[in-house]
Amino acid sequence: MTKSLTIEDRTKRSRRSGAGPVQSNPVQSGIEPGRDCPLCPRLADYRQANRDAHPGWFNAPVPSFGPENARLLIVGLAPGMQGANRTGRPFTGDYAGDLLYATLSEFGFAQGHYDARPDDGMTLTDCRISNAVRCVPPQNKPLPTEIHTCRSFLKATFDEMPDLRAIVLLGRISHDSTVKALGLRAADVPFGHGAEFQAGRLRLFDSYHCSRYNTNTRRLTPEMFRSVFASVRSHLSA
Repeated sequence: MTKSLTIEDRTKRSRRSGAGPVQSNPVQSGIEPGRDCPLCPRLADYRQANRDAHPGWFNAPVPSFGPENARLLIVGLAPGMQGANRTGRPFTGDYAGDLLYATLSEFGFAQGHYDARPDDGMTLTDCRISNAVRCVPPQNKPLPTEIHTCRSFLKATFDEMPDLRAIVLLGRISHDSTVKALGLRAADVPFGHGAEFQAGRLRLFDSYHCSRYNTNTRRLTPEMFRSVFASVRSHLSA
């Protein structure tokens, strides 16, 4: 009889294939999924198909970007197909990055010239960027089981940031996964653009995702987006 694998078993197997050393606890400081992480079979198959089609692209789980001692963390949904999945840096190479990095620069969370390339010299100041799901999903729509599986890496990101004080959540999926990762009751922290919640030492700030679709439909305007980061800056400066 074949023994079914638990998420913990598959996490250990993932780390043997390149996600770092095997750990007894899948949520530990410094853990990122490896380049060939097999935890989500559908995403692994999609990743391989993209490698075959675009061998010059990054095509791997995209690691967090920015210093671990930052007080601000931004959590997106997942790498964009022709954005972070291509370049290897969160929000780099698509429209969402144009708006995000310009806004971060305006409020002092980024320095340098953003040129949509990972070697453009852009650096983050007191800010880090990550994703709820580290691999690009088909149609930019991760399945609930994939969001759940990748949450261990999101928790690890929180754990390795000792000075973390504020988290900007870009979209409902990022919001919901972060709320679960922090052990909060969903009913106590409903998603809404511009909403703020205190969770212990952490302040959570909700925003619609800065995708081209949301900005083209005016669901999110640059002014609305800047308003969220103005609140973040005010909170961290208090």
